[in-house]
Amino acid sequence: RGDRRPDVSPTDLWRLVAALGGLWLSADTVQIVLEASASVGEPVGALGARRLVDYLGGVGTGRITAVAWLCVAACTTFAAVAHRSGTDRSAAPVLVTAGLALIARPVTGHMSQQPLGSLLDAAHVVAAALWFGTLAALAALLRSRGAWARQLPRYSTLALRCVAVVAVTGVVDAAVRLGSMSDLVTTGYGRLVLTKAVLLAALLGLALWWRRGWVPAAGAHRVRAEVSLRNAVIEVCAMSVVFGVAAALATSA
Repeated sequence: RGDRRPDVSPTDLWRLVAALGGLWLSADTVQIVLEASASVGEPVGALGARRLVDYLGGVGTGRITAVAWLCVAACTTFAAVAHRSGTDRSAAPVLVTAGLALIARPVTGHMSQQPLGSLLDAAHVVAAALWFGTLAALAALLRSRGAWARQLPRYSTLALRCVAVVAVTGVVDAAVRLGSMSDLVTTGYGRLVLTKAVLLAALLGLALWWRRGWVPAAGAHRVRAEVSLRNAVIEVCAMSVVFGVAAALATSA
């Protein structure tokens, strides 16, 4: 109905985005300092502002990291201003800028040397972020049975598409880096790929179980908001484990 209250208030949304943006910005700041310290061969305490600036402006990885940091800072500032103003602003600028921050490092990695490699890496990262981040946002923001009934089926459709993109781009990435099938068991990277595949299969099993039971029941208003929140938290925690392995995979040789 036209007079129905929105499932998520703009104030709550922008408060969450600003808070998460602040955490992301803090983590990126620590990472920048540690990377600069490793690059110049100096301990963090002896790094100094000048060497930090030299790293950010004169080293390729430093410039990429700086661009990502600026994107996160822009997202956080936009969200904080939107929250303080209390107006209903479009989230499109934040989504685009956050996406740029997410793909800044991956698109310049090993896959960038392959045809369409950067595009595949960007699609992989963005799809994974949408899959994980949207469900986490629903868990943080939805408070009523009706809100879950409206939003969860939509998320389920989005999640299936994201999973397909993550799976296809992940297979292509692994195929490029592995020389043969035997490398799956004889190399550290190959074993990480197998571990990630097993965890992803388990996560997909959980998602399919939810899709057959929780999603249709929630869509029919037969599930209490507390139960939906519990299920969402369980899946977010499971996804965190898989993405933790994925992070190890991305940094392995």
